Amino acid sequence: MFHGDVSPDIAAGILELQQKAIDPAKIPPSKLDETINIASWNIREFGKKRRLEASVHYIAEIMGQFDLISIVELRKDVNDLDRVVQILGPYWRVVYSDYIDDWGGNWERVAFVYDERAVAFTGFVGNAEEHRTKENTEYIPPRSWWRKPYVCGFMAGNFDFVMIATHIRWGGSAAERIPELELMADWVDRRSKDANAIDKDMIVVGDFNIPKIGDNLYKALTSKGLTMPSSLAVSKIPGTNLGGDMRYDQILYLPKFTKTVTDLGGTVDFTKCNRSLLFPGNAAMQGEDFTYQLSDHLPLWIQIGTDLADIKMDQILRPKKYDVAAHNLAIAKPKVPARAPSITKRAATKAKAKKKAAPKTKAARKRK
Repeated sequence: MFHGDVSPDIAAGILELQQKAIDPAKIPPSKLDETINIASWNIREFGKKRRLEASVHYIAEIMGQFDLISIVELRKDVNDLDRVVQILGPYWRVVYSDYIDDWGGNWERVAFVYDERAVAFTGFVGNAEEHRTKENTEYIPPRSWWRKPYVCGFMAGNFDFVMIATHIRWGGSAAERIPELELMADWVDRRSKDANAIDKDMIVVGDFNIPKIGDNLYKALTSKGLTMPSSLAVSKIPGTNLGGDMRYDQILYLPKFTKTVTDLGGTVDFTKCNRSLLFPGNAAMQGEDFTYQLSDHLPLWIQIGTDLADIKMDQILRPKKYDVAAHNLAIAKPKVPARAPSITKRAATKAKAKKKAAPKTKAARKRK
């Protein structure tokens, strides 16, 4: 993290964010070629209006806890995103979609921000396309997304996978969202059965505007096999809105193909922070203005295992006997301490990173 010579107020705000939101989230360090931490975050109208300097540092501090972050509600002006990436540092990269120039598309983009020390972009990128039927001389989809899902291929360790990020319409009612959710379920199902698909390890993320787990909207999205990781169960995370009662955001996968999703995951709940410490002297931040500086959604995250070599070898030597659950449990318990805050413990972490016995985790690499 490269926060630079920030003001004392911003430094105090970063410390508040670390102590009240990041540390309680218990995000484990990722291990090089063994695990990665993936997050999904709707950052409210990101780029529509230039954010305060403090806000950019806080967003970067949160994003820096992960290896790969999906961002929805990124607007057509990407200058604030560039400011965040500059703070994250020279190893960070971003790939993002074009925007749709109408009210349905809301001038929004989708972005993936990733640390190239842990994750590589494979070059596969595009939009999910609806199934079309021919009408006279035109091919027209019978159903469509207001904002097409953005699809990118990545690799970490020897695990290659496809990320699919979307922001489902709000519409006039919850029922109006169901066709888009069904369309997503159908698209993933068709790709999973296509012999020429780039990859069947598909991680579906974003803001689906689903009020409750188990409601008709959630059932539509999961009707073809998409599954929520156990770490994100509603009993643990009732909501991803700031009120904590709506499960708009999701991370889903197909357990038939993706076997190394661990039982680690959660949110980064920045609502626990003292807003007067994050934005001292700014009374407006006690209200809705706060959501236009950080967001009105909490980041959602999971950890995924990326070392598949032992799984593949054991499946060859002992077909149908390999214990995937035991493998996931092993990689989900890192033998390293929790990620150290980037400012308050900088000197200590640099000294620790120099020790030859230090484990090769992403956190340790960043401290060198």
